[in-house]
Amino acid sequence: MNELFDEQCGCDDSRAVEPPAPSSPALSAEWLSVYKVPKMDCPSEERMIRLALGGFDSIQGLSFDLSDRTLEVLHNGEAEAITSKLATLGLGATLQDTREPDPEAFRAAGSAATLESEQSATLWILLAINGLMFLIEMTMGLIAQSAGLIADSVDMFADAAVYGLALYAVGHGVRMQVRAARVAGILQLILAIGVMVEVGRRLAFGSEPESLIMMAIALLALVANISCLLLISKHRDGGAHMKASWIFSANDVVINLGVILAGALVAWTGSNYPDLIIGAVVAVIVMNGARRILALEG
Repeated sequence: MNELFDEQCGCDDSRAVEPPAPSSPALSAEWLSVYKVPKMDCPSEERMIRLALGGFDSIQGLSFDLSDRTLEVLHNGEAEAITSKLATLGLGATLQDTREPDPEAFRAAGSAATLESEQSATLWILLAINGLMFLIEMTMGLIAQSAGLIADSVDMFADAAVYGLALYAVGHGVRMQVRAARVAGILQLILAIGVMVEVGRRLAFGSEPESLIMMAIALLALVANISCLLLISKHRDGGAHMKASWIFSANDVVINLGVILAGALVAWTGSNYPDLIIGAVVAVIVMNGARRILALEG
C-alpha cells in the first residue's frame, strides 16, 4: 500500500515513465521541470502525484525516479500551478530546474503500452490474491486473537485497493479516480483505526494469541506474496504501476516475516506483547498511507 509504505521501501534504480493514453497526440512540450520530492520513496506517493497532476492539460508526460526521489514533468506554459499542486500533497516537493526538454527524453513513452493487456491481467490476479488473503487473515486473526494477523489483513486490503484503483483508472477521468482513491483511503483508515483500538483493548484487558495459527496463516500470506512477486517479475520494468506492484509485494514479504517472528516470540515468551507490537506497527503504516490518499485533491 500497499498503493502505501514509507521508511522500508526497497526501490530499485530504474526510472518509470508513464505513457500518455494511446489516443494522445505525439508529445510536444516547451519545458521540462525537475522536482526533488524527499518523501516520494514508495509507489503510493508516485500514484498520488499522478492522480493529482492528471487534470493538467499542459502536462505531456511524467518521469519518476523513486530511488533518487526525483520527478520530471514535461509540460507547456509556466510551472507555478504544477508546483502549487505538488505542495498540497505534503511530500516536500521543490522545483529544482526548468529547462527546454531533450527531444529524446520521452521518446520511449509512445511504446510503453505494448504489454498493457498482459499487465492488466496480472493486476487482476494480484487483486484477487490480496482480496482473498484479506478475508482469510481477518477471519483467522479474529479466531486466533492475533492483532498482528488482523493488521496484516488490513495491509492486504490496502494493496488490493491499490491494484483495484490502477485497473479502475483505465477509461475514467481524474476526478473519478480521486473519488475512488478517497473511498479506498477512508476504508483503509477505518480498518487501521479499528486495529489500533483493538491493540489498545487487548493491552488493557489482555489477550491470548494463538501462536501456531499466527505463524501458519502468516506463512500462507508469505506464500501468496511470493507468488505475486513471481507473477509480476517479468513485468517489473514494464511501467510505473507494475514497478509499484513489485515493491508492494516485496514489502509485504517483510511484514509477513515480522508476523511469523512475532508468533514465534509469543510461543517462546508466553507474552502477547510481540503480537500487539507488530499489529500496531502495521496499522500505523496503513494509516499513514490512507492519510496521504485522503490529502489528494480533485
